[in-house]
Amino acid sequence: MSERSPLPPCLFAFPGPLRDRLVAAVLAGEKVSTTGLLAEYEAEKEELPPAGERSVVIDSDGREVAVVELTEVRVLALGDVDLQHALDEGEGYTSVAAWRAGHERFWHSEEMREALGDPEFTVDDTTPVVAERFRVVERLDGAEPA
Repeated sequence: MSERSPLPPCLFAFPGPLRDRLVAAVLAGEKVSTTGLLAEYEAEKEELPPAGERSVVIDSDGREVAVVELTEVRVLALGDVDLQHALDEGEGYTSVAAWRAGHERFWHSEEMREALGDPEFTVDDTTPVVAERFRVVERLDGAEPA
């Protein structure tokens, strides 16, 4: 592992099977985009990360597994997410409708509603989302980036 300054964490979903699948897709080079809710940033009082920012991907066991660099950060309405973004999430979605259904299940989950502090939280076509594209710049297990 190379010497590096501490980086902010890059966390996909919550620890558990979903995070494990997403991290595996990142390491395999299949996942190069992700989507979060602007409401998450607001609830955590965090600014949006800029393109070029690097962060460290954390697995469900709390291990640092890779360094990723943001190549694009866009805020758009949920209804404006396109097929390429959905495909690039590397989760096997073949349509925007399937991608959205999967994300709505997550965003409407008890865990997410608790994290947002809103037990009734729901999304619709106008909900602002943060669409990020990234690339793996370093694998921390010694393997070459996919």
